[in-house]
Amino acid sequence: MEIKRFLEKLSSDTPTPGGGSASALAGALSASLVEMVVGLSKRKGELKPHERKEIKQKASAIKRRLLRAVDEDAESYDGVIRAFRLPKDTERQRHYRSKKIQEAYKKATVIPRCVCENALNLLEYSRILSLKGNPNALSDIGVAGFLADTAFRGGLLNIEINLKSIKDRAFVQEMKFLIKRLKRERNEIRKKWKGTI
Repeated sequence: MEIKRFLEKLSSDTPTPGGGSASALAGALSASLVEMVVGLSKRKGELKPHERKEIKQKASAIKRRLLRAVDEDAESYDGVIRAFRLPKDTERQRHYRSKKIQEAYKKATVIPRCVCENALNLLEYSRILSLKGNPNALSDIGVAGFLADTAFRGGLLNIEINLKSIKDRAFVQEMKFLIKRLKRERNEIRKKWKGTI
């Protein structure tokens, strides 16, 4: 949806779109800035042609993916709401409803995970461009890095909030290991970052 309509819907008193969609949008904005800085680094900076081509192509693909994720995150949480609205008059209905709620919560972790993983790539591209891209676009790539980090942290929050309602211990444990790995990767990128992020 267009930005104005999205912001109006985001500010309404409905649960979707919410923080997950906003995180995906932050990532898409980061990817757009990465693409822009790559374009501005054709004549200034130390990026080699094959580096420019690779980063631009990957950032473009991430932008498209995260733009879809804006809507997909809202749709996945709508699935949670629909599950809670299922009838619960009989024991059979209650069992079915409970099963669907659990399935919906698990599904609601998929898009935030996608956002986190793509945001890590954007954070790394931003780091590279801050060192080798057009020095006149340093503020732009800094913003790209901040937005990527925001998308990452927002994605993590959304995974963690859904895990609190999931009863499948094996699934929860697996996701907790994933979160640890993602945080470790993010921290490693940030340590190498020479800018202010």
